[in-house]
Amino acid sequence: MSTKTPITRVELLQGTLDLLVLRTLLLGPAHGHAIAKAIEVNSDEVLQVEQGSLYPALHRLIKRGWISAEEGISENNRRAKFYQLTAKGRRQLAIERNKWDKLAGAIARILRPTEQESKS
Repeated sequence: MSTKTPITRVELLQGTLDLLVLRTLLLGPAHGHAIAKAIEVNSDEVLQVEQGSLYPALHRLIKRGWISAEEGISENNRRAKFYQLTAKGRRQLAIERNKWDKLAGAIARILRPTEQESKS
């Protein structure tokens, strides 16, 4: 996963793409291209998911039982695999969101200047 320009590329922590895919599929079944596009659009075009990252993540999530896949026809009349969140995946999404919130809070506390730092 990267941002649009290589100069400002953002490397995400391992597992972040899994969290984003699970959250995207909370809205309903989608094929790979739609998942990538939803992440891009919902991140205000900051995040761009490359196929080389997305499909291994989807396979990993299927293997863990967090999503399922079935063949279907896309909106442009092409065969596509549609991915769907499972009950196990919904539970895991809640766990992963909680972990993310804790991590983001910890990082924010470190980055926030202390009272003594702001007097310097």
